[in-house]
Amino acid sequence: MPKTVISPSGKHLNHAARRTTTSTADSAAKQVRVASRQKTRLEENEEYLKNPNVKAFIYSIGDAEGGDYHLKYGGIKGKAHDKWTFSDYSTHPGVGYDGHTTAAGRYQINIDTWREMSEKNGLKDFSPHTQDILAIEILRSIGVIGSVKSGDIKTALSAASRRWAALPQGKGLPGRYKQPYATYEAFSLSYKNHGGTID
Repeated sequence: MPKTVISPSGKHLNHAARRTTTSTADSAAKQVRVASRQKTRLEENEEYLKNPNVKAFIYSIGDAEGGDYHLKYGGIKGKAHDKWTFSDYSTHPGVGYDGHTTAAGRYQINIDTWREMSEKNGLKDFSPHTQDILAIEILRSIGVIGSVKSGDIKTALSAASRRWAALPQGKGLPGRYKQPYATYEAFSLSYKNHGGTID
C-alpha cells in the first residue's frame, strides 16, 4: 500500500502510478520475435516463388507494367542507355522522370509499398529477387495468393488490378484506371507463355 501524501495545504494527494520503461531484455525478445516472423514469411514467399502459376502470374504483371528489374518510372524496356535505368540495387531507387513518381523495377513498386512489404520479410535491398518476393507479398496482402496458385486468374486479376494499374479487371473488362492496360487476352497469353495454367 503506497504511503499517503499530504500537500502543504493539508490536502490528501492520490498516489500516481509510476511509469516504467521496457526493459532491455523485453526489447531484445521482441526483436527476436520480429526477426523470426520475418524469416518465416520470407521462407513462405520463397516457396510460393517455386510454384509455376505464381511465377507466371508475377512475370505477367511485369510484362503488363512494361517494367524491368533495372528501370525507374518513365524508363523504356529495351531502350539502350535509357537515363531512367539504375544499377544500384542496395535500396529502392527513388523517383523517376516526372520527379514525383517512385514506381520502379519489374513490378513498378513505389517506395512506400517497398518499405511496407520489405519490412514483413526482413528485406533491405531492391534486387531482382527481392522484387519478385515483394510482388508475391503484395498478392498475399490482397488475399489472392491461393487463387494465383490454383490458376484462377480471373479472381486474382479482379483484386490485383487495384494495385497494378496496367492489369485488366478480368475477362472482357478494362483496367481500373485511366491509363493503358493489358487486355485479359494479352495477360493470359503472357501467363501461359511463362508456364502458367488456367483453372
